[in-house]
Amino acid sequence: GDDDATPNGNGGDDNGDDGAAITYTEEEERAFKEIAQSPDIYARLVKSLAPSIWELDDVKRGILCQLFSGTRKSLQTGERLRSEVNVLLCGDPGTSKSQLMSYVHKLSPRGIYTSGRGSSSVGLTAYVARDPDTRELVLESGALVLSDLGVCCIDEFDKMRMEDRVAIHEAMEQQTISIAKAGITTVLNSRAAVLAAANPPSGRYDDLKSAQENIDIQTTMLSRFDLIFIVKDEKSFNRDLEIARHVVGVHRRAGETTVMDSNDSAKDNFLKRYIEYCKHKCSPRLTEAASQILRNEYVRIRQSSREQAVQTKDAPAVPITVRQLEAIVRVSESLAKMQLQLSVTESHVREAIRLFNVSTVDAANSGIVDSIVFTPEQRDEFSKIEQQIKRRLAIGASLSEKRLIDDVIRYGFTEQSIRRSLVFLTQQGDIEHRRERRVIHRRR
Repeated sequence: GDDDATPNGNGGDDNGDDGAAITYTEEEERAFKEIAQSPDIYARLVKSLAPSIWELDDVKRGILCQLFSGTRKSLQTGERLRSEVNVLLCGDPGTSKSQLMSYVHKLSPRGIYTSGRGSSSVGLTAYVARDPDTRELVLESGALVLSDLGVCCIDEFDKMRMEDRVAIHEAMEQQTISIAKAGITTVLNSRAAVLAAANPPSGRYDDLKSAQENIDIQTTMLSRFDLIFIVKDEKSFNRDLEIARHVVGVHRRAGETTVMDSNDSAKDNFLKRYIEYCKHKCSPRLTEAASQILRNEYVRIRQSSREQAVQTKDAPAVPITVRQLEAIVRVSESLAKMQLQLSVTESHVREAIRLFNVSTVDAANSGIVDSIVFTPEQRDEFSKIEQQIKRRLAIGASLSEKRLIDDVIRYGFTEQSIRRSLVFLTQQGDIEHRRERRVIHRRR
């Protein structure tokens, strides 16, 4: 049909000049098409993305969708719909968020890597400077404009100043940056996908706090991210062993460069070319069956989000709005694009919904500790435990958590119910955890 020739509906001039500049040899095209046909293409792409990072497969899948991006569409009114997938990684330090980012930055056809504290709003958008030779005012592009049609990686997103975050708002949803400075008023394109990484305000991800307190970013900002991943540093013996083995292996092999290195960079280069090829040659559209599933699923997610809001009497930390529906559409389009398919099928939509559930929906639900509902028996037990805890701890005193629990267990309570009581007391503000949650301090 003629709609694959002009994916944008307006003659295909949306891509600017970077579509024309890239040419592919015949054998390259053949190789790409062959790879796209293979049934395990998705798994293979995930494997080849940042192989030096252990696990985090779902995060890698989300980032792959970001690299391939959805289909760019223009409406009759000349409005453009966003096709880029924005991803937010939030979680404990040391979970290789920054490493993933620098990898994406290498792979993306145009990528800029900045850090939140070191970038001001003008550095991200655009600024007016004087040309040293002509003494005229000229407009200089910032990171979001430079990574137009690529990925803009912003690390330490939580450490950004409030007024600088506002600059990203417009770029992330409308994909333009409007400027009115020093007599220059103009609108710049910034069709960049944003990959942001943030640490929770307390440094570590705290399960006792609500999602709102852990992800210290305004809801207006959060709703602009299609996928929000919470990366926790889980401590389990087998996993730690695997990770240690993996990291040590990476360091051991680091010296043996030459053959390995050129092989790796060839692979990376191939992946980069493949991503570019898919982005230029393929713009998938939703099929009727896929749209049906999407509609039903969206209504269901909204429903459960509403029920949860009623239970916790609190607005959900991550709002589920029409933007999130568009997010699922974009993710499913990018999944189809990976396989060079022109139509988005049910399987793509199902995988997109699964990704959305393990990322954004889980992030929204991560803090539902505040909906602890006690049965009368539990309440009775709880008040007894509270009595024992307060007997051990004078106001203003501290005691190690382990010792406190051991003391109270002797009265025949289970560790689980003691921990639940501690959670409840923490929420009431009676006690607080200190020294990385090892010590309990009584406040009142």
